Amino acid sequence: MWSVDTDRAVTIESSQLKPLSWEAVAAALLAVSAVVLFGVGSTFPQVRAFGYVPMLVALIIVWSVNRSFARDLSIIAACLALISAISVEADISWSNIARMGVVLSAVVIGPWLVTRYVFEDKTIQFPLRRGRPWSRLEWAWLVFVVVVAWAVLPQYFMRTGVYLNWPPLTNWSEIIRLFFGVNAVGIWDELFFICTVFALLRKHFSFWTANAFTTIIFVSFLWELGYRSIGPLLTIPFALVQAFIFTRTKSLPYTVTVHLLFDALVFLTIVHAHHPDALPIFIGV
Repeated sequence: MWSVDTDRAVTIESSQLKPLSWEAVAAALLAVSAVVLFGVGSTFPQVRAFGYVPMLVALIIVWSVNRSFARDLSIIAACLALISAISVEADISWSNIARMGVVLSAVVIGPWLVTRYVFEDKTIQFPLRRGRPWSRLEWAWLVFVVVVAWAVLPQYFMRTGVYLNWPPLTNWSEIIRLFFGVNAVGIWDELFFICTVFALLRKHFSFWTANAFTTIIFVSFLWELGYRSIGPLLTIPFALVQAFIFTRTKSLPYTVTVHLLFDALVFLTIVHAHHPDALPIFIGV
């Protein structure tokens, strides 16, 4: 059976900061910042700028109490600030794809370069687990993900109307761009939220504490992307489980595969919602 060593990260041993500490307060404030910048700020743009306030307070606190942790939290904060400079709402125009591509690539490559070559810290890694085949349980989980996504996603997207947060897909070019965008963002999600944000937090906190903070940030980003209404009821469990899978399997390819299978059903659901007669593969909607 799958289990997770909650006292050890994927590659490094944690110093186990307590969930009731000034460092945890700073991490929580950074998570609140993400909620305002990407969540509340998407619905109420007039309050978006207030999301930088808890971010600044978090950095002031953490640089006052723990410089080692402050260094890592500052990297996450800088990435979130850079992402917040653009809109991550579903827009498949070529200009937006290019803009998002540059920014989202920067917040993956930048932290890796800084931690690896400036701080000489190998916390951020992209493990491939070469030579170890996937187990029967891992293959079974992939089937489970497909079945659950097929059953649940159409109900969520179509009954809440959130599919309208994505473009209407009036031609094949838009469909192809949507497919590319959904998969590219899915891969990036794992590279940034799991391999970068979760890894940096896991270096200092217990598994579940780091996972909880990462999940709040991840779900906030997904809200702006378009997963609104009751979306967090789906995206919170998904985010928590993805960190568990990554820690348990020590395999980025497997973790990404799980995500891309889920996103494949997201893509098919959005296409079906806009063109139900052209793709009648779902029932009950």
